[in-house]
Amino acid sequence: MEIKVCNRTLLTRVRERYSQADIAGKLDVSPKTVRLWEIREDGPPDYRAPQLQMLLLGNKTHTQQGRDFTFIDLFAGIGGIRMGFEKNGGHCIFTSEWDKYAVKTYCENFATDHPVVGDITKVVVEDIPDHDVLLAGFPCQPFSIAGVSKKNSMGRVHGFECQTQGTLFFDVARIIKEKQPKAFLLENVKNLMSHDKGRTFQVIKETLQDELGYKISPKVIDAKGFVPQHRERIYIVGFREDTDFSWDAFGHKKKDAMTIGDILHPQDSSEDCEKETLRNYIVGRKGKVNDKYILSDKLWKYLYDYAAKHKAKGNGFGYGMVKKTSIARTLSARYYKDGSEILVHRGRGNPRRLTPRECARLMGFDKPGESKFKIPVSDTQAYKQFGNSVAMPVIEEIARIMKPHIMTLIEEEEHKIHQYALLASG
Repeated sequence: MEIKVCNRTLLTRVRERYSQADIAGKLDVSPKTVRLWEIREDGPPDYRAPQLQMLLLGNKTHTQQGRDFTFIDLFAGIGGIRMGFEKNGGHCIFTSEWDKYAVKTYCENFATDHPVVGDITKVVVEDIPDHDVLLAGFPCQPFSIAGVSKKNSMGRVHGFECQTQGTLFFDVARIIKEKQPKAFLLENVKNLMSHDKGRTFQVIKETLQDELGYKISPKVIDAKGFVPQHRERIYIVGFREDTDFSWDAFGHKKKDAMTIGDILHPQDSSEDCEKETLRNYIVGRKGKVNDKYILSDKLWKYLYDYAAKHKAKGNGFGYGMVKKTSIARTLSARYYKDGSEILVHRGRGNPRRLTPRECARLMGFDKPGESKFKIPVSDTQAYKQFGNSVAMPVIEEIARIMKPHIMTLIEEEEHKIHQYALLASG
């Protein structure tokens, strides 16, 4: 009777890695037979145990497959979170992003062996592959300061009451509940913690901790130690099992922090304007920034007068001017409208916007002086995409401190699988 119990347990372990159809094909039986084994009290017959054992022992480990751990990328945007985890040995096996322009940029930059799925609310959880880590930068507009202010002024709901975006957190929770990843990383705006007097974040905590049983560690991080902009975001790390994960291991790179000058086009002929990645941004023999990024007299006068009016009233509203030694304000998705939050001082004449390539460097997708990240969309879409994205080096550092704990949980699970397989073989 003990062997029978082990057989059923063994089948359960195999089902964590293979579908009923996969098992049926490998064992040359019908899917109906596999279903019957699952509902029978004594599980599959004894003579099937060695075959099930081979499915487990014969399945390549994470290391043998050339990667350390697997992850899924939800609300993927242009891949900032993915990039940070890939740099730490992760392998993406599922992607979801609904914006067609973001998908275009994503697919240009990442070699995916799977299609990018659109609306996550319509995805059947069973169609999502098992994974070690779930990553989700779920939409922040319902919780951002700008988003809340705008919706209040329009008399519209925000937060979890926002049916189009606010409830997408619960789709993340739905996937976590069903797939039980070993860990997750959720990213959102800092205002998530204070939205609705803290009630929104309380609901999130109770869902992740009390309902789903994960130990969570939230932290607000300003990206200024990694890229030359103030960009405060909340990051929620969660582990299914107890670990000694601590944010104390997070390295704030402030000693040699970059400034805006590090990400700007040098305009001294050292940057080749004939390269495809720069052709639209710098022109001429000396590689000067294209004049189209310089503010028109009309727009500059409007922004200047607007700031002066509010300054006279004692308000802080207005544009943000940066020089080479500056740290910029937060780049937002509305940057394409007037560029007011980050205007580059030119000495003489009107200031200019950052180019999309400079935005890629500002967000850490490219290192200073690099132009590797592909930008296949219009300037308007590029500004929206980078403004909605994450500071990639921050994600890379979070992935670095999460990885040892992820790997420990993977090793413990694989040890248990081997024990079940060996026990079932007698």
